[in-house]
Amino acid sequence: MTEGLPMAVASQGLPPRVRIHEVGARDGLQNEKAVVPTEVKAEFIHRLAGAGLTTIEATSFVHPKWVPQLADAEQLFPMLDDLRGSGAPVALPVLVPNARGLDRALALGARDIAVFASATESFAKANLNRTVDESLAMFAPVVARAREDKMRVRGYLSMCFGDPWEGPVPVHQVVRVAKALMDLGCDELSLGDTIGVATPGHVQTLLAELNEEGVPTNAIGVHFHDTYGQALANTFAALQHGVTTVDASAGGLGGCPYAKSATGNLATEDLVWMLNGLGVETGVDLGLLTATSVWLAERLGRPSPSRTVRALSHKE
Repeated sequence: MTEGLPMAVASQGLPPRVRIHEVGARDGLQNEKAVVPTEVKAEFIHRLAGAGLTTIEATSFVHPKWVPQLADAEQLFPMLDDLRGSGAPVALPVLVPNARGLDRALALGARDIAVFASATESFAKANLNRTVDESLAMFAPVVARAREDKMRVRGYLSMCFGDPWEGPVPVHQVVRVAKALMDLGCDELSLGDTIGVATPGHVQTLLAELNEEGVPTNAIGVHFHDTYGQALANTFAALQHGVTTVDASAGGLGGCPYAKSATGNLATEDLVWMLNGLGVETGVDLGLLTATSVWLAERLGRPSPSRTVRALSHKE
């Protein structure tokens, strides 16, 4: 075994390559108690790109009152121009909550956006102050306008497996909202296990039901939280189903400011370690990625929660 790398033993039936949708700079940093300096965010994103990540969610154009940690979106995004110029290999999606958020994103030249819906009424109310159907109606003109401008649109769907107020979420309920979100015109759907309660059988059942309702596997990404230590198991179940887009957060940063039971995202390093061992290509340099998370952890003043980051950094 090469130091810092697992032995690669391919598992039959898995996709040969996975695209990691890195969410640490947005989903991770929005949950920090202290506001991270804009220059640190910009360097973090550049370091992530240098490690080989090709999709890095940069920021959110939500009102600063609701997410003050990302109030510097207008200052940050121009600092990333070198990553998103003509022919640049890095996509920098931004979250837009409404038409005003889309205006702000367009003004800065963003080409990839995401909207954030909920599979449950309780979380839709907590996060968007709307019902599920009202939130979909709000997103409809945003997605339509973005598509007119030839932007790529991702639809996040939170609480796909469990909700802290409502408990387990019926699969048919998730499928209904997921299909509605895709029918608006989203290019991709990200299934969020916001409070980390999913298990592999539940994951595969939901994916199969979505396929039956006409949502193709190649349009689906998965977004797991590791609250109960199931994120990698759930990811493996999704890979077995053919999913090739996996959300992860460098160093395991993040949670959800509107659901206190939502602990950290799946750590990108833990995901890359597993995929390397399975012989699945990602294009990510695990050593550079680990060094990036160690660098950021020093600036946040606490160690990374990623087991892989801790294991590899302790070897140095």
